[in-house]
Amino acid sequence: MANIHLGKGVTLEKDVVLDGASVNGLVIGDNVKVGRYTQIRCSGTLKQLGKGFVIGENSGIGEFSFFGAAGGIEIGSNVIMGQNVRMHAENHNYSDDKIPIRSQGVTHSGIVVKDNCWLGAGVVVLDGVTIGSGCVIGANALVTKDIPDNSVAVGSPAKVIKSRLE
Repeated sequence: MANIHLGKGVTLEKDVVLDGASVNGLVIGDNVKVGRYTQIRCSGTLKQLGKGFVIGENSGIGEFSFFGAAGGIEIGSNVIMGQNVRMHAENHNYSDDKIPIRSQGVTHSGIVVKDNCWLGAGVVVLDGVTIGSGCVIGANALVTKDIPDNSVAVGSPAKVIKSRLE
């Protein structure tokens, strides 16, 4: 509990799991809603503590979402997310075919979602991605690369289809 910091007006719905065991802890800003059955896990194992999770004020996470924050996840303010959004800030190494994949270790780059974004239901964001401010990510998109500010991106893998400023 010492690594979990909740702002004012935070709503945690039924069966939310918060695992703050990490170097930087788990920080939820003011007026954030976390939908039921969501899990925020800051470490994959206790042997190797993760970096942690931060979400800014006035943001919302839909039901049944999952955040694996071993490599660090930073989500800005005024970010809304639909149901079943997943972020995975870790990759498994697998290049040596003589060693089991589970024994080859992992890499971490982290995930950043800047302010004022909307991530539709079912969006998956992989390690190393930055989603710029003001972005809209369509439902069920698989985000594998950075998305520039004010972009609308859809698909698997996600591709920018237009700018919100046009």
